[in-house]
Amino acid sequence: MKILVTGLGSMGKRRVRCLNALGYTSVAGFDLRQDRRDESEGKYGIKTYGDFQTALADFQPSVLVISVPPDVHHIYMKSAIENRLPFFVEASVVDTDMESIALAAAKDGLVAAPSATLLFHPAIMKIQSIIESGRLGKISNILYHSGQYLPDWHTYESVKDYYVSNPATGGAREIVPFELTWITKIFGFPGKVAGNVRKTIAIEGAERIDDTYNFLLDYTDFLMSITIDVVSRHATRRLLINGDNGQLIWDWNENYVNVYDPGPAKWEKLSYEMAGAESGYNQNIGENMYIEELRNFFEAVDKKGPFINSLDDDHKVLKLLYDIERSDKTSSIIRYGL
Repeated sequence: MKILVTGLGSMGKRRVRCLNALGYTSVAGFDLRQDRRDESEGKYGIKTYGDFQTALADFQPSVLVISVPPDVHHIYMKSAIENRLPFFVEASVVDTDMESIALAAAKDGLVAAPSATLLFHPAIMKIQSIIESGRLGKISNILYHSGQYLPDWHTYESVKDYYVSNPATGGAREIVPFELTWITKIFGFPGKVAGNVRKTIAIEGAERIDDTYNFLLDYTDFLMSITIDVVSRHATRRLLINGDNGQLIWDWNENYVNVYDPGPAKWEKLSYEMAGAESGYNQNIGENMYIEELRNFFEAVDKKGPFINSLDDDHKVLKLLYDIERSDKTSSIIRYGL
């Protein structure tokens, strides 16, 4: 299998590492920037190209891994379909032509795999299992905070020099669907949405983007309150789920999910292991979840089972993001999907 990694920024280089970890050796890369091509060739020993069409013609890949900025995902997804290439694409925040792309991929029977990284996080998998088992009983309410500090994402370059400073692909805006992908997979989609979106602090290079999303998802018989920001000086993921038979707490700085059983009035720590993070990344961003989602993609390519996410589901998540933003702009409660 010949794999072309399209885009050799932070995520593209991570995907090359993942492919190496999975044992794939026929890998090439494309990026417009010479410095990124030189770095990838030096670090990973892959052949790289500065022109996409040349890469297709010369390398003749059988699979595309699309790791370019989100606002140009559609260009390379369309090219994959035109060349009948199965493709994996990083998390989206812009839905340009997504509906037609999904229809075309389905018509041709191509595997189209949008990233769903956190579904492969060992804590999220454990939480999903607990919810599906019914151990917590009837869910009443859920509180979740996901926070990071935008300048910490790429310490080697200014925020203004890459896509997170663009309002359409801004850092906080991008993380909303990244989180909602796993949340909606476990809990489904809400009936109503109320959202607030704000720029709250000054971050150099991020003058044009909102840095905080706070929203309420109304599931009729339970409520979920979520805050996602890029202003948290210490990277944070904290979850609280209240059920009538128990309570669940998860803090990603601890390698366990804590579950309270009111019968014996005791907490049970359900431990998990997180593989090591690449140098320069937060210790909680282990490479294993990125490796496992690519493993799932190649299993789908080899017809061993479906990929965990779909373009249709990805588009539904983006519509939820847009409803949150519409709620803020109109100061109203939005019925999701209407």
